Amino acid sequence: MSNIDSKIPEGPLAEKWSRHKAAIRVVSPANKRKLDIIVVGTGLAGASAAASLGELGYNVKAFCYQDSPRRAHSIAAQGGINAAKNYQNDNDSVYRLFYDTIKGGDYRSREANVHRLAEVSPNIIDQCVAQGVPFAREYGGNLANRSFGGVLVSRTFYARGQTGQQLLLGAYSALNRQIDAGSVEIFARHEMLDVVVIDGKARGIVARDLTNGEVKRFGAHAVVLATGGYGNVFFLSTNAMGCNGSAAWQAYKRGAYFSNPCYVQIHPTCIPVHGSQQSKLTLMSESLRNDGRVWVPKKKEDAERLRKGEISANDIKDEDRDFYLERRYPSYGNLVPRDVASRAAKERCDAGFGVNAEGKAVFLDFKYAIERLGRDTIEKRYGNLFQMYEKITDVNPYENPMQIYPAIHYAMGGTWVDYNLMTSVPGLYSIGEANFSDHGANRLGASALMQGLADGYFILPYTIGDYLAGEIMVPKIDTNAPEFEEAEKNVTGRLEKLYNIKGDQPVDYFHKKLGHIMWEYVGMSRNEEGLKKAIEEIAELKKEFWSNVRIPGEMNNINPELEKAGRLADFIDIGDLMARDALNRNESCGGHFREESVTEDGEAKRNDEIGCYASAWEFQGEDKEPVMHREELVFENVKLTQRSYK
Repeated sequence: MSNIDSKIPEGPLAEKWSRHKAAIRVVSPANKRKLDIIVVGTGLAGASAAASLGELGYNVKAFCYQDSPRRAHSIAAQGGINAAKNYQNDNDSVYRLFYDTIKGGDYRSREANVHRLAEVSPNIIDQCVAQGVPFAREYGGNLANRSFGGVLVSRTFYARGQTGQQLLLGAYSALNRQIDAGSVEIFARHEMLDVVVIDGKARGIVARDLTNGEVKRFGAHAVVLATGGYGNVFFLSTNAMGCNGSAAWQAYKRGAYFSNPCYVQIHPTCIPVHGSQQSKLTLMSESLRNDGRVWVPKKKEDAERLRKGEISANDIKDEDRDFYLERRYPSYGNLVPRDVASRAAKERCDAGFGVNAEGKAVFLDFKYAIERLGRDTIEKRYGNLFQMYEKITDVNPYENPMQIYPAIHYAMGGTWVDYNLMTSVPGLYSIGEANFSDHGANRLGASALMQGLADGYFILPYTIGDYLAGEIMVPKIDTNAPEFEEAEKNVTGRLEKLYNIKGDQPVDYFHKKLGHIMWEYVGMSRNEEGLKKAIEEIAELKKEFWSNVRIPGEMNNINPELEKAGRLADFIDIGDLMARDALNRNESCGGHFREESVTEDGEAKRNDEIGCYASAWEFQGEDKEPVMHREELVFENVKLTQRSYK
């Protein structure tokens, strides 16, 4: 497939989704019972999709590598979920949410998909309230809202600092209801290792039972990937250690295009790295930027004394503090988008104003909010986040500023999908963070939860029916078909190859080396020389990994190191594609910052003449260069302008 057909409906932007729903095919209740759907992943996107499809009457098999669906990484989301309800009467609207998302993504996302996301967002809140999600409320009982980066209105609904957990519990309860009803069968501790394609259509998966090592076959009329992003390619990230890109990568190797892999998000409010043996990073919610002020010392000598431990933050007077986000971006201040805030923090630290011993931190200070609102109010808003920070750092953030620094957080790139959320492989869908569709080159805070639930509850259940309406005469998928046998042999052969290397170094040794390469050359800033070097070094690391990795334990049993080795093998290949994509995109946009393309005041400089596209990479075979196709992005409803948050 060389032609990119995004299947965007005709008609005015605000009418595309309603017209599309009216035109697409539906499946009768009796026929739904004949159809099987596999959903891989049980985070917000996967759990909501599986529950919705089960409620509709399809036979659903849901898979997760965790021991329970409620352990999906969505549970870690803290700050909130966006929706265009305009409860604050501050002039929010569907169009404003659409425009903020397009602008926040630096004009590198599809208009039609983003507008649909904004359209369905109010329904998400109603759905979650009906499920009992305990959103924060105002004194009078109305749902409360707060602001997030990149917007000038308050549209973010939240449950203190544990919004993801509460939303996932809501989706989990809906999923459990369908499991009890028999419409959904759950396969916990099962990891998908291949997609089975028969006559050009996705017809099932091959998965490994992580409790005993058994490789199994599962057939279905359609397969849905809801497996999150690939941020752990950097080793250190805010993602859970088990998060990986393997499911999407195996789909890519079966013909699904991979889109915009170079777009990864650097989150500005992470607890800084504190040791060489650290295995992951901890995120402090972006919601803290509502009331916390970001600053570094104005004087380098004060920064140097801080790094040496000679003074504390509270010893520096207000007039000697540089509130650099407020200074540079007076309109948005501390609530500029994540990519802007992250680069600004790095610039201050690189200039010698970093405040921790390594010089890789800035302050996030609540002194002023406590003086203005009182400690009780701040504790009600952020108490669990403050408690988490103190447990990790042994610093009381009510009395001392937090220290934060940017870190890898979210993958805007992912599996290419059309308007129906179908990949370039018919019958294979991708939803939530696993696809590329809604966030462009930078995701606005509180939009990940919105997309996951929008896809699972309100978009996929409609669009997948259009495809399955043509499959109702297809019998149950025969897992004894040659394609299943071939896929199982590929999976087993790869596992055996990894296990039998018997090298000298553990998996984490190679993962850390990959992380250093990625952060150094494909991290917060990139240039042509560095990206070419990254491609060379990743190729060398790949050879070393496949010749010298050591995997202890038994192959056909519980073996976390074997799991990690398979995921790292995919991360190495994903890292290579990320570097190629970044090298090919000779402009700066959102989270992709090319040093060759910068404005006079140091901001990302787009080049719409060459960069107004979504890349769609096609697999050509092992150790062969992939081919990039382009989906041209057409903007009919917003004007392409250089982003400014000043």
